Amino acid sequence: MSNVVIPDLPASNTTAWLFPGQGAQQVGMGRDLYEQIPAARAVFEAADATLGFALSTLCFEGPEDELTRTVNTQPALVTHAIAALIAAIEAGSVRERAALVAGHSLGEYAALIAAGALPFAEGLRLVRERGRLMQDACDAHPGTMAAILGLERTQVAALCAEHGAALCNENAPGNVSIGGTHEAVKATSEAATAAGASRVVPLNVAGAFHTPLMQGAADGMRAVLASAVFSDPRMPVVSNVHGGKLTRGADFADELTDQVTSPVLWVDGVRTMLDAGASAFIEFGPGRVLTGALKRTDRNAQVRNIGSAAEARGEATE
Repeated sequence: MSNVVIPDLPASNTTAWLFPGQGAQQVGMGRDLYEQIPAARAVFEAADATLGFALSTLCFEGPEDELTRTVNTQPALVTHAIAALIAAIEAGSVRERAALVAGHSLGEYAALIAAGALPFAEGLRLVRERGRLMQDACDAHPGTMAAILGLERTQVAALCAEHGAALCNENAPGNVSIGGTHEAVKATSEAATAAGASRVVPLNVAGAFHTPLMQGAADGMRAVLASAVFSDPRMPVVSNVHGGKLTRGADFADELTDQVTSPVLWVDGVRTMLDAGASAFIEFGPGRVLTGALKRTDRNAQVRNIGSAAEARGEATE
């Protein structure tokens, strides 16, 4: 049984659901959800059936080097996020449907599933292929990334243009990631330090995600997504590519293709959600990356994380 349905709920005007991207994974993720909440167990079992291997075991037991392979990380994070969402609905700690949903990079697939725009099994197949294509692109065009802290996005963009790197994402004001060839990232990082960046942090990643070095993966995903069927979402999905709202199923193939090589404009998306009246944000999945970044964008926002069985039951919340 690989059919997973997100139960519909009364609509909220003030809540947004968030779904993290690659880097949030950790060995052990989802085990307590699987063991304690039947609806979550069904999601992991559906993922195993869809993919034809024990993704659940990889999430619960590792080994870490296998879980962190892009081709495995991507379906693992989507599965855990959707399991956490459904567990929270079953447990009664989430009683309203979000007014908007947003996912960071890979998390955009989980957001589409949560919005009813993409079937769970189809989403898993897509992210498994996305992971394979991105790894192939990393192998063909080696690159790296770095986080630039303490400079504005426009400043970093100008340095990238001068030294050959590219913007990868803006997670919070003053927190911008760059990517490109090792030489370009090194040169841009040095220039950022000279320009007054408070810190430059090399990132331990497989390649230069969300840069033109991923063009091969984007071309591959365009072909894969051409046969995918998207429905209109129950609520707007906030775009990684331009930060605005997406409300038509017809828009998602282009969005998911373009986001492979475009920077994730997460701050723009957060501001779109705030401007739409969102004041409470729930992040589904392991870690607290997105709620942490959100508090740096709007310190008054209410945030909550749901990645464990206790959090799904409302017993351990922010």
